[in-house]
Amino acid sequence: MSKSILPFLLALLSAFALSSAEIKTLTISADARPMILLEKFGFTHTGHVTISVSAVSVVSALASPDPSRLGFFLLSEESLLQVLIEMQQDKQFCVLDSHFTIHLFTFRNLSPPPHASFNQSYPVGSPNEYSLFFANCNPESRVSMNVHTELYNLDRDGSKDYLSAGQTQLPSLFFLFSVAYFAFLGFWIYICLHNRRNVHRIHLLMAGLLLMKALNLIFGAEDKHYVKVTGTPHGWDVLFYLFQSIRVVLLFTVIVLIGTGWSFLKPFLQEKEKKVLMIVLPLQVLANIASIVIGETGPFIKDWVTWNQVFLLVDIICCCAIMFPIVWSIRSLKETSKTDGKAARNLAKLQLFRQFYIVVIGYLYFTRIVVFALKTIAAYQYRWVSNASEEIASLAFYTVMFYMFRPVETNEYFALGEEEEKEAEMALREEEFEL
Repeated sequence: MSKSILPFLLALLSAFALSSAEIKTLTISADARPMILLEKFGFTHTGHVTISVSAVSVVSALASPDPSRLGFFLLSEESLLQVLIEMQQDKQFCVLDSHFTIHLFTFRNLSPPPHASFNQSYPVGSPNEYSLFFANCNPESRVSMNVHTELYNLDRDGSKDYLSAGQTQLPSLFFLFSVAYFAFLGFWIYICLHNRRNVHRIHLLMAGLLLMKALNLIFGAEDKHYVKVTGTPHGWDVLFYLFQSIRVVLLFTVIVLIGTGWSFLKPFLQEKEKKVLMIVLPLQVLANIASIVIGETGPFIKDWVTWNQVFLLVDIICCCAIMFPIVWSIRSLKETSKTDGKAARNLAKLQLFRQFYIVVIGYLYFTRIVVFALKTIAAYQYRWVSNASEEIASLAFYTVMFYMFRPVETNEYFALGEEEEKEAEMALREEEFEL
């Protein structure tokens, strides 16, 4: 890797890295990267870093590598810019020489071959969010080793908390929202049973969406709880990712189907609407695979940035694609209103779909832009606020969407006056529904 692009890659990794902190066991094989980001973690004043390395080997095409030029260090967000400046000013600069980094150990501390291992715990004296890096300043050298890391804070009772200072509240947060969604599901079932003659297939899919969201959150709470207490998820992460994948795919499916008016306006999908589903659903599967890779492997793998880019690109494509069916429905209703003589009813439908369009745009903007901004600007110990904001926005979106398209009984014999019809016709002639 060229050192000229290293600072930019370092900044990109730092921006993407998540503050997750399970106990990690990594295998690095013949890796020539000058810097490898291993973890990112928010420490309190009781923070500790434990690093164990074994089966270390260094192969160099040049002279015998200098063991003091290979080692581990911590780097805070505030010091990152200073290190980037140093690396830009001197292309031969080794980050291990920077006084902005917190040195842990170099390969000089390794036991002699054939064991070549090391195990040490370090207290973190200054509370902050730090990134754990491995640096290789020996040119043309490749490093292989097994790395075991434990990053944690100590609670008041002396127990270890393996969640970052900004995430330790997540188990309780996810559990509270799961209770809210289970209550939401119960209320939705009551509404459907109370208006069963007006229940369509889309309403059953909406009930399934609420169930998947509630299960996703409850398993997310269990996942974070076990990571917090033991450092490993004990298999709860599998259920979390499974129901997250189902929930996201089902959410985009419901938005597309509602946007097309399927089930309650028409019992079929047009060819172009089917194509949107055929595009969105496989892309969502790909996005969820990328999300799992990002969450489980961590930033140390070589293709981690690529998976982040895949996830962002696919998510943007899906967010754009699901807007087309809503626009098509609005235009179709506007065209129909010119010929079927039901101006008032068409005006009501147009208003409904226009409102739905605005709600979806607002939801996507908030969860993709505002939440990301909160994660970026919030202090590391308040990083949980972005999660809370995302869940509040999601619950608000679900509430509005379900209210707008709830099963209600329409009075077929309700007679509209001639004046109301004329007012509706005048409103339909206006261009306020053009997008």
